[in-house]
Amino acid sequence: MKIKDVLSKKPEQAEIRGWIYRMRSSGGIVFATVRDSSGVMQVTVKKETGEAFKNASEASIESSVVVSGRVKEDRRAPGGVEIECGSFVLVSLAEKYPIQEDYSTEYLLDIRHIAIRARRYNEIFRIRSNVLWALKDFFENEGCYEVQCPMIVTSMVEGGSAMFELNYFGKKAYLTQSSQFYLEALIYSLEQVYTIAPSFRAEKSRTTRHLTEFWHCEAEMAWFSNEDMMRFEERMIEHVVGSVADNCEDELKELGRDIGYLKRIKAPFDRVRHRDALAELGLEPGSEMGTDEEYSLMIKRDKPIFITEFPRSKGFYHRPDPDNPEVLLCHDMLFPEGYGEIIGGGERIWDKGELLQRIKEFNLREEDYSWYTDLRRYGSVPHSGFGLGVDRLVRWIAQLENIRDAIPFPRTINRYYP
Repeated sequence: MKIKDVLSKKPEQAEIRGWIYRMRSSGGIVFATVRDSSGVMQVTVKKETGEAFKNASEASIESSVVVSGRVKEDRRAPGGVEIECGSFVLVSLAEKYPIQEDYSTEYLLDIRHIAIRARRYNEIFRIRSNVLWALKDFFENEGCYEVQCPMIVTSMVEGGSAMFELNYFGKKAYLTQSSQFYLEALIYSLEQVYTIAPSFRAEKSRTTRHLTEFWHCEAEMAWFSNEDMMRFEERMIEHVVGSVADNCEDELKELGRDIGYLKRIKAPFDRVRHRDALAELGLEPGSEMGTDEEYSLMIKRDKPIFITEFPRSKGFYHRPDPDNPEVLLCHDMLFPEGYGEIIGGGERIWDKGELLQRIKEFNLREEDYSWYTDLRRYGSVPHSGFGLGVDRLVRWIAQLENIRDAIPFPRTINRYYP
């Protein structure tokens, strides 16, 4: 049985399989705390059990074991239940565990493949799994189709300086920054599509919210305006956060997250024009909003907000507002408690002539985007989309200090091992 089931159902007898989390002995009794993917529980092994006691006495931290015996209540045990052991099988004796106390962050990142066994990471990754499940559940209920897009591409989306270049059989190629263009192609077949896949940004950022390889949830919707897209996104966030709050109460409590706060995240979210956000921050019109500015804007807010009406320098593919061409029909969703931008999206240019004009305005080569321009030649339609940083969303939900903890094996400017 899983430990979680033993703790909740309290059968008379149970067998559990897992790893030694803690060990101590007192007189003729060994007290072992065993962990599996679902939780931890105490096992007591008395001397009179013979071989079981011998095996328990020899076991070390992280040894794998199979334990069975009588289940009984004990308020001193984790979860208030323990197994009084009748059989203790030592499957694999672990060598001296390399993690004790007071090790540096860099050392723990060097042995990340071992460090992720910690209970804290178990809780974070269960939350992450629920976030991904809830995203897919929402898209499914909205009638969207999941699709897959290439990771090796020939053109840039967000900017050439942030691309990882590849030698692709003697030709120049790149790791994708975003699946947006391919998703746009697929709306002409399936109308509403999404993908959850890695993206790669060669940004030399050393912040607590940047990774060079991150998981990206992206969607494109035919016939959607910018406002339609924002309404879709705020419903999605309400659904995902509510799902995690309902399904991961134990994990969130262990991490110290206020579950009641998460359950109060409800749509709609405020819309704040870019120029008004700058004014609130005391910045000049046209200024950039980076990590520090987003933190200052969001540290005292208790719900996400949309930043709208960005200047036309933000992304060549964003559609300028026909009523005010100096601003774009696009948005960023910034998250409270200082976490900042997690979603970026907007209405795409769907007119061929306007797209070619914007490519020229950004000093890009038209031939690099020939197939993307083709999409506007054959039955183009109004459409919108977004990109969501899954790791950033997990970081905010779990209230983590650094995005490295939101993903099992983080990739940053100075780390690609293990």
